[in-house]
Amino acid sequence: MAAAVIRTFEDFREAVSRFRLPRILLTALELKLFTAIGTGRRTVPALARRLRVSSRGLEILCRNLGSAGLLLRQGEAYRNGPLARTLLNAGHRLHRGAYLDLIKSQWDDWSHLTKVVRRGRPLPFENPDEPAYRKRFSWAMHQRALDTARAVVAQVKLHGAGTLLDLGGGPGTYALEFLARHPSLKATLCDRAPALEVGRAIARSVRHGTRLSYLPLDFMKRPVPGRYDVIWFSNVLHIYGPAENQRLFRRLRCALNPGGRLFIHDAFLLDRNGFHPAEANLFAVTMLLVTERGNTYRADDTARWLRAAGFGPVRRVRLRPGTGDWEGGLLTARAPGPHRRSRARRRGSAQN
Repeated sequence: MAAAVIRTFEDFREAVSRFRLPRILLTALELKLFTAIGTGRRTVPALARRLRVSSRGLEILCRNLGSAGLLLRQGEAYRNGPLARTLLNAGHRLHRGAYLDLIKSQWDDWSHLTKVVRRGRPLPFENPDEPAYRKRFSWAMHQRALDTARAVVAQVKLHGAGTLLDLGGGPGTYALEFLARHPSLKATLCDRAPALEVGRAIARSVRHGTRLSYLPLDFMKRPVPGRYDVIWFSNVLHIYGPAENQRLFRRLRCALNPGGRLFIHDAFLLDRNGFHPAEANLFAVTMLLVTERGNTYRADDTARWLRAAGFGPVRRVRLRPGTGDWEGGLLTARAPGPHRRSRARRRGSAQN
């Protein structure tokens, strides 16, 4: 997302007014409009009766959804466009319901931003350790990552690694993509127990899921047992404060084999002032709303923390534009010591 630079009052008015289409989209989701239309065609009066809403309101809503390309009009009837018919339709196997529910909840969260800034404390939420919440959130993260995990993993070279730890990996979406791409790799998924239940369910649906093992652990409180060639740390850094992350980095260095690598996939700020990318900056607001100490961090600061924790050179992995969760959002650092060549590599594995 490009930053909206505001120089004039017209720019300001335009920026503030951008709430309108998001509110229309959320109302359509809340009414289950796309599900009601499904794969058929509906006139506004028939659809209004089905949804128990006013025809006048629904007609205006549908026109705007048509302008956005989500609905298509055929005479007096509307039908779903490709996206609305699949990912937004609860009757379709590709429905992203868990992630859509998370998006809907964020409207209310953001409406309390003024109060949170004044108080300096996040909004009251469900206990993140509560099993039902953790399962819902893990399914949402899986649905969010489906479009990017394969593209990102295809650009990450593991150099013959035999073992990988997906730390805080929730549903294991990235771990399973690594396993699919590297037939000799074994992976461990580490997270809270309820999240691992979701990971197990997803892994059972694919053949390579048998090479995924599970480690229930609060890794911010306890050391990570074992040693690994690679640790994948994706979209977790922003949940915690700087001191917490620096303590964790020291523990992760001890959980890597000599020469092993840590990959950090997150919403990094890439400029000196911490203004860009705009999406990473906006995401910091979400962390303000829902975490005690979370934030988004400059890539240079994160690299400094890694070096202080005993890691070797830190570099940014440049992903193809539009293929990652975040612009410039992948760092890698190597643990000290000679790189241990895995058995698969010595046998001439064709892994990256």
